[in-house]
Amino acid sequence: MVYTVAAATLTVAAPLACTPSPAEGAEPARAGSDVLVTGTDEEMLVLEVTAANQIVVRLPRAEVGQGITTAVAMMIAEELDARLADVRIPLADARTKGNQYTGGSSSVSSLYGPARQLAATARARLVTAAARRWHLPARTLHTRDTMVVAPDGRTATFGSLTESAARIRRPDVPSKPKPASRHRVIGRPTTRIDARDIVTGRAKYAGDVAVAGAKPTVVARPPTIRGRLLSVDDRAARALPGVHAIVRLPGGVAVVADTFHHAFRARDALRLTWAPGPLAALSDAQIRSRLKAAVPRLRTPPRGSTPVAGEFAFAFVGHAPMEVLTAVADVRADRAELWFSAQTPMDARDAVAQAVGLRPSKVRVHVVRAGGSFGRRLNHDAAIEAALVSKAARRPVKLMWSRGDDIRHGRMRPASHHRIRASVAGGRVVAFEHAMASVSESYDDAGLSAQGGRTARSGPQPSDTGLYNFGRLSGDSGGIELAVPLGPWRSVDSGTMRTAEEIVVDEIARSLGKDPVAFRRTTLRNRAVKAVLDKAAAAGHWGRAMPAGCAQGVAVHEEYGSCVACLAEIDATDPKNPRVTKVVMAADVGVAVNPRGLEAQLMGTATDGISVVLQAGLHIDRGAVREGSFADFRYARQRNAPLDFEAHILPSTREPGGAGELGVPAASGAVANAYARATGTAPRSFPLTF
Repeated sequence: MVYTVAAATLTVAAPLACTPSPAEGAEPARAGSDVLVTGTDEEMLVLEVTAANQIVVRLPRAEVGQGITTAVAMMIAEELDARLADVRIPLADARTKGNQYTGGSSSVSSLYGPARQLAATARARLVTAAARRWHLPARTLHTRDTMVVAPDGRTATFGSLTESAARIRRPDVPSKPKPASRHRVIGRPTTRIDARDIVTGRAKYAGDVAVAGAKPTVVARPPTIRGRLLSVDDRAARALPGVHAIVRLPGGVAVVADTFHHAFRARDALRLTWAPGPLAALSDAQIRSRLKAAVPRLRTPPRGSTPVAGEFAFAFVGHAPMEVLTAVADVRADRAELWFSAQTPMDARDAVAQAVGLRPSKVRVHVVRAGGSFGRRLNHDAAIEAALVSKAARRPVKLMWSRGDDIRHGRMRPASHHRIRASVAGGRVVAFEHAMASVSESYDDAGLSAQGGRTARSGPQPSDTGLYNFGRLSGDSGGIELAVPLGPWRSVDSGTMRTAEEIVVDEIARSLGKDPVAFRRTTLRNRAVKAVLDKAAAAGHWGRAMPAGCAQGVAVHEEYGSCVACLAEIDATDPKNPRVTKVVMAADVGVAVNPRGLEAQLMGTATDGISVVLQAGLHIDRGAVREGSFADFRYARQRNAPLDFEAHILPSTREPGGAGELGVPAASGAVANAYARATGTAPRSFPLTF
């Protein structure tokens, strides 16, 4: 269903929500047709062809490094036969309604249909406009390189046709998207449209936003999680040069200064007294003990069966994107304007409005690109802080979290404990049970409400283990409540659930005397999962001879309408300093709009798996996060990356599934299984160095 917007240039719109909302007085269009509307409904994806021969689609999703702007540009260029360089994909401001949620690996799948239909509709009108200008049958014309071409070689750019195309109601040619067999852009490995801007520094992030008078701002935060401020002596800080304002916040004390250097100096000069946070009596050992106790009991196993069981502990994990949280805010008495990266900009606008006492309609949020997220920017802590400081200081501010702020006070993947038992009888699994407990968050005081954003639910639900033919499946979940700021981390629940299950699958195979890949082949339910497993095993030469202390591991995962297999090779001759030397991944995600972008996503998930299995986690030490930088939050660096990485994308004609988070559970499971085989151990606590 497509709409033509009343405009001086060709502008078409397609509903992005499940149910379109046509303008008042307009009749809904039948499939494949369109109606005229006088404005753009905010639930729409809108395409405009400008007189300068640019195709502009303002994207209601956030670009956080995943390459969504490139993927959408490819969809548009495909259906319009436009040059990719002529397609612009700016990010949309926060809207008042509709869907602007960036998460759940849903961006490509949710935009694939609307974006292609938009472009196909625009192409039909442009071709019709050229045909009527030249007095030729529209069916004799074709499009290429952002122009319409006549049989005699005459050409007209889309920009030269946009005004006349805007007046056309019924095009003379069909406006259906191309079949996959005719794709020339979709499915072709493509360099990101913003790659040069990123590497040359032209790409703008929140820290690059220039707002007149906006002053650098940093925040002094408590030594413990959610510690409470008792007193402030700011005389020494105010006496330093370049300091403009000092503002108390629910979570700390903000310093506004001429430069970030001045702001950090003044922050360190503050004399603050803090009350310990609510976790001050707790450290890792107590938290892990409480989690273990909260795991529901397993049921009675089938009679005559032999158990293969394990208990698994996963630490808290920080998001730690390379770009720390930054927000620019200009709050006035009657309005507010903010610039920051938001995966939930509509929620952010509402939260800012509530925090500063304005109606949401008086708050404007500009979404800017981000240097990484992994779920972190689903929350908008920095934006709310920036708005509060701007209001109190009566001036625009540019507030930035430090790396220490991000790691010690940012959102975390919750710690969890898992208990799994497979019951084996007659050479097969007759029952499989997975119970777990996770840290949940119901803590709601001023500090939490000021942080804003979506909190984690009470705990992930155990997997149904539907990947395998494992007989009776069951599971239950429990949780403990801690005043820890939680947030969805890449792959959310599956990152721990599937990792633990894939470790147990390997141990089942070992108990039956079977090869882990062969065992999976005989028990996997889904042909697509078997296909990616076969591809990864073949490409990675599964079963090849390895030196002592080295081994291969494998794992699979299915989610978001996609599936993936990972084969990892590890050198654990020094078990305390293992190195993943090779990773081979194979994925079926339906149509891969940009295989090069998908390969990058899979490479990133492999890095995540290596990190959280081998060395990266957060310790809670008497109510405080012990880590404070990349020096001790030991995320994988170049020296930890595999020397050899391969990604194999299986061909498919299915519409796209999700891919951004898909590879994390498989990579984590494969690395853990490789380590177990190399060392002859049964790893149970992650990261291994914790």
